[in-house]
Amino acid sequence: MRRLQLLALAFALSCANAQEEKVRILPADFNGDRENQMMRSFLRKKVHAALDRGRTDFEALKKPEQIEAYQQRLKAFFEKTIDLASFKKTRLKPQVTGVLKRDDYRIENVMFESLPDFHVTGNLYIPEGEGPFPAILHPCGHTENGKAAGVYQFVNQLLVRNGFVVLCYDPIGQGERKQLINEKGAGLLKSTSEHQALGRAPILLGRGLASYMIWDGIRALDFLETRPEVDGARLGCTGNSGGGNMTSFLMALDDRIQAAAPGCFMTTTRMKNEKPGPGDPEQNLFAQIREGLDHPDFAIIRAPKPTLILAATQDFVPIEGTWDAFRQAKRIYTKLGVPECIELIETDEKHGYSKRLREGAVRFFARWLQRRDVVISEPDDLVEEKVSDLLCSMDGQVLKMKGERTIFDLNAERAAELNATRKSDWEQMSDAERRARVRALIGVEEIKIETSRTSKPVDSSVGGASVMWHGTVQIPRITFRLSSNGQKPTEAHLIFHDEGIATFNPEMTRNLLKNRPDHNASMFDLCDIGETKTRNWRFYGADSMIAYMLGESYLKYRVEEIIAIAKFDQKYDRSADKNHLHAYGELVPAALHAAALEPDLFDSITLHGGLKSWESLMRNPNPISETHNIVHGVLKVCDLPNLVNLIPEGKLEWKEEKASTKQ
Repeated sequence: MRRLQLLALAFALSCANAQEEKVRILPADFNGDRENQMMRSFLRKKVHAALDRGRTDFEALKKPEQIEAYQQRLKAFFEKTIDLASFKKTRLKPQVTGVLKRDDYRIENVMFESLPDFHVTGNLYIPEGEGPFPAILHPCGHTENGKAAGVYQFVNQLLVRNGFVVLCYDPIGQGERKQLINEKGAGLLKSTSEHQALGRAPILLGRGLASYMIWDGIRALDFLETRPEVDGARLGCTGNSGGGNMTSFLMALDDRIQAAAPGCFMTTTRMKNEKPGPGDPEQNLFAQIREGLDHPDFAIIRAPKPTLILAATQDFVPIEGTWDAFRQAKRIYTKLGVPECIELIETDEKHGYSKRLREGAVRFFARWLQRRDVVISEPDDLVEEKVSDLLCSMDGQVLKMKGERTIFDLNAERAAELNATRKSDWEQMSDAERRARVRALIGVEEIKIETSRTSKPVDSSVGGASVMWHGTVQIPRITFRLSSNGQKPTEAHLIFHDEGIATFNPEMTRNLLKNRPDHNASMFDLCDIGETKTRNWRFYGADSMIAYMLGESYLKYRVEEIIAIAKFDQKYDRSADKNHLHAYGELVPAALHAAALEPDLFDSITLHGGLKSWESLMRNPNPISETHNIVHGVLKVCDLPNLVNLIPEGKLEWKEEKASTKQ
């Protein structure tokens, strides 16, 4: 007994000393190069391989029938990846809540419902004179006041003065459509931050924030068609930045858009992923890289309809990528015999819908929607309207209206629909079929693990340190033992903590080993955990959005790593008679998946805290911490409680709280 106490003391002191020295397994400058961090490099290789395949497919397009098949394939994929078929058109219930009369036009403050009790707010600019007029849909970029931003008012005024009806509307999370507000009705987050918060839950439904925003745009076109002042055969679309993104999406999906001018958005994924990086959630489509849907394809899909790319030399959107995208699209338009139907304007300005781009866009629409080739210059007398005069809702936020639904309500409603279908499907399957469905959904593959000793091991009397590898991905490992007699441990504890191995509490490890020399404990830093964690370079989880565009997820990578580690330990010299799995916090869903898919690998599974249900995120206003656990369309197949039922009874213990690594 005395000997065991001394060994335990030596173990604890060794661990404590290791913590004081901030023991590292990987080099101190690992991930120090922001542009070549481990996961960025890992994903870059996969992205470039997929993009190269897509470019090969593009280069093979020679004949019109080949181009048409390419267009149809990508458009069908686009509609599927945003789950467009799940949205149904309902009554718009349009309202005019105010009118501003100007010398040669008027502005109507309008609202309509893109989904029941889900209002879109917009300003409708209508020229004086007899219509019907061609109409331009104007989705906004990321401005806090949405449609009321001065630069967007100038676009609308220049268009309406030249004979166009214009509908400029607030995107979700901007202007009067904030989804997170305080008691006074003020937004809790800036637009890009709100989009981050809103962008996680829809993915679990097989949708995305883009799905809702695209649907708003489609219904906005429906609204324009209801207006007697509008010629529904002459519809156009333009927007800048986030509005350029939405213009690109809408012009590819909706055939009613006869002419389109996306601004300060179009480039190539290869360049944009590097700098500035993936955009807000609505800009990243599931599996678009894998399926070969790149920026130029948003123009190619709509060919031969007229398209004008608006670009800025000093933009953070890579201008070299813009010209590459334009060249690809131009080649397709030329093969279809209409090279004049796609053009590009580059102005020596920063990111924004600047004057030369505004003038160029209006000239473009005049040519293609009015059949007028004219020089249009912006007058100096454009004046911003007061934001308060452009409000459509009584209190300046639709959420203050009685009965208004939020995007959280829409998510929860869709989750309930999927739950009913999923329950029926799940009950009819065997456990083997259920595991196969889950494995296919997250794309779990077999990976091979190798280890190599590091030059700085932990005290050999209590364990060692090593790096485990699969391909270019490194997994730090630290092992603790109470015995140094070389005896093979009979029971091994595999520990995955989201705070990383360097901060793991030695007392926790000692308790797990229960002062028994025939136990050992190994702790691992899975991808993007601890020593391998990515330094934020765009927003939290930016690399996970790149994985998402590949049709993959960090959950997939981590599940593969846990399974591979367990198999490695069973097969090689660190094997034991029994393997016990422990997971904490963020890593709980990955461990749960690994245990559900390969229950024979583990004699027990202990989960500490962590997410217990995907459906619980539907109304969560801040799901950012679960970014790396998000899987596209998972709620069409299962929820986390379904996985619990795939683990043999008695093996799983789920503790409510995550133990801290801090001493």
